[in-house]
Amino acid sequence: MVEKVRNIVVEELVRTPIEMQKVELVERKGIGHPDSIADGIAEAVSRALSREYIKRYGIILHHNTDQVEVVGGRAYPQFGGGEVIKPIYILLSGRAVELVDREEFPVHQVAIKAAKDYLRKAVRHLDLEHHVVIDSRIGQGSVDLVGVFNKAKENPIPLANDTSFGVGYAPLSETEKIVLETEKLLNSDEFKKKCPAVGEDIKVMGLRKGDEIDLTIAAAIVDSEVDNPDDYMAVKEEIYEAAKGIVEEHTERPTKIFVNTADDPKNGIYYITVTGTSAEAGDDGSVGRGNRVNGLITPNRHMSMEAAAGKNPVSHVGKIYNLLSMLIANDIAEQVEGVEEVYVRILSQIGKPIDEPLVASIQIIPKKGYSIDVLQKPAYEIADEWLANITKIQKMILEDKLNVF
Repeated sequence: MVEKVRNIVVEELVRTPIEMQKVELVERKGIGHPDSIADGIAEAVSRALSREYIKRYGIILHHNTDQVEVVGGRAYPQFGGGEVIKPIYILLSGRAVELVDREEFPVHQVAIKAAKDYLRKAVRHLDLEHHVVIDSRIGQGSVDLVGVFNKAKENPIPLANDTSFGVGYAPLSETEKIVLETEKLLNSDEFKKKCPAVGEDIKVMGLRKGDEIDLTIAAAIVDSEVDNPDDYMAVKEEIYEAAKGIVEEHTERPTKIFVNTADDPKNGIYYITVTGTSAEAGDDGSVGRGNRVNGLITPNRHMSMEAAAGKNPVSHVGKIYNLLSMLIANDIAEQVEGVEEVYVRILSQIGKPIDEPLVASIQIIPKKGYSIDVLQKPAYEIADEWLANITKIQKMILEDKLNVF
């Protein structure tokens, strides 16, 4: 068997490392943000379809469910508990095989159930019977299963279904870690038990200017869990203290923490919601407008604009290569001594095996005292190993070991 020689290019990147730049911006949209809801549902539907296809036919059939729209409803929140008067509308779109050798596959039933199951876990105070309407308009596709199996035998490595690129980088900066971990803590089961009034629509924005960090948190508070403004202010203090703990864990830089800065108590304005998400009040959401696959939005870094959520995990490089780039970058940063920062970009060519990208570009900023010459070989080997085992990513996705937002 001839060993594949892949087009992997490792080079030195000449640029100012992120921690030395004067201004850094980092954002994370929490799981209850309308854009994250769209991403979460799209991905949940894809994974549910994949598992059901495997259960029935032993193989994942073609689908892409990366077209989900969240149309905001209307609500009247008030201390002690308000009401949703117009439900949130969620449109499931995309494509999926619905006819297999003349047998109908229940695409819409699987998709709607997956969407409901996801919402039930992601937004605790959302009443699925009264607060939301889910409509599946996923387009039909048909397939000859024998033909699919024959094609899989001929090409055990899937062929790229698009010409697209994925981008990843490592390690995270202090500000990036703070932003990511703050939202994860505030939306953790542990914190919700302690402070159930905090909804899931939490946006965290980090700004570092020189050595000073500003952390701005917008957190939807559930009105039925707070009886008055004093209760509300106590919840804000809980959020502040939780964020302060994360900050102290990750940095010694002076940090200011701001919570719900649009509040205006003198005029009775507070960020309270019935459901814990701003989607109840006209805020809309779409797949791909939120976090990248590492969970962050980072304008100081290389990023792909590809929407990974909902794309099939078999051959859609818009999903696979973004995850792969992140995994390669993480391993290089952790395993190769002397790497200050690493950026990975992988480009596919439609119709070509996904383990043979048109190029895998690895750009490294060496630490002081290290030469790119000693970093090239181990970085190349890590990338080559991941590409040789690229189908592991599909398995990791279906085992819920990888997130995409």
